[in-house]
Amino acid sequence: MSRAVPLPLWPGSPEEGLPLAGQSGPRFAQLDHDGAPRAATALDPATRARLSAPRPPLCGLPLDRPRLMGILNVTPDSFSDGGDHATHEAAVARAHALVAQGAEILDIGGESTRPGAAEVPVAQEIARVVPVVAELRAAGMRVPLSIDTRKSAVARAALAEGADMINDVSALSFDPELAGVVAEAGVPLCLMHARGTPADMQRAPRYDDVVAQVRDALAARIETAVSAGIARERLLLDPGIGFGKDLEHNLALLRALPLFHDFGLPLLLGVSRKRFIGTLSGAETPKARMPGSVAVALLAAQQGVHVLRVHDVEETRQALSLLRAVMGWDE
Repeated sequence: MSRAVPLPLWPGSPEEGLPLAGQSGPRFAQLDHDGAPRAATALDPATRARLSAPRPPLCGLPLDRPRLMGILNVTPDSFSDGGDHATHEAAVARAHALVAQGAEILDIGGESTRPGAAEVPVAQEIARVVPVVAELRAAGMRVPLSIDTRKSAVARAALAEGADMINDVSALSFDPELAGVVAEAGVPLCLMHARGTPADMQRAPRYDDVVAQVRDALAARIETAVSAGIARERLLLDPGIGFGKDLEHNLALLRALPLFHDFGLPLLLGVSRKRFIGTLSGAETPKARMPGSVAVALLAAQQGVHVLRVHDVEETRQALSLLRAVMGWDE
């Protein structure tokens, strides 16, 4: 795979360059193409389309600007909000609160994937997630519902109750039957890069070149998904910040986000309240990492990320509105 990295304009005017990954805001006039600079206007049509063309809508949402995915963990042990929404009533109330704050997608998970977490039995995960999906749909909630799961049985049950997409942190490597469930349902699927399992992924992770290796691994998982009958245009990619990566790995991937636009697919980024933010800022507890989380979300928006998976929806929405105004993206 060639290496085509668009270089975002900071800021870019509407008259300069090309749209970055189909966004209405960030643009690029140059790119690093296999180590050599090249003007965006000189791109061949295929490369231009991969880097600049609009991405397909996600569950009916145009991806011409970053969309906010609110995190709803129906778990007793998630790293940031474990236990806060573990009961059915608390989870449903939190879902409505996130939407009121501006969440455009909800990502509902019944199994913690924090470092060191143990696998949750399928029946228990279904019991946590599926009744929440059913009640939200029965109440008339129209916001797209994503299910954060590695398991085909959980996905099948949630989709039957009205869920709209699957967010798989294992990128189809945990349960080989999940690909068939997604293909049959015809729903979007997020493929996230991870090395190892939550139980062991942070035990001294090593890479020779983390950016190249994550890129190549995602390319292989795309091929797996397409071979299983999942339409390529229904895929999203997530570089998996914090999943089998140390601090320097995470920073390298964040600096290289534009590289992943060369797949021509939407990018999803989940960094909210993660440990590396606390390491850099001195914020020891996850809930104290909101300012750092918002800062990384703004960086991601400037680099054309399409979906921001966040705990702090209201604060991130406000920050994005200021970014767009200051950068002139809404003019």
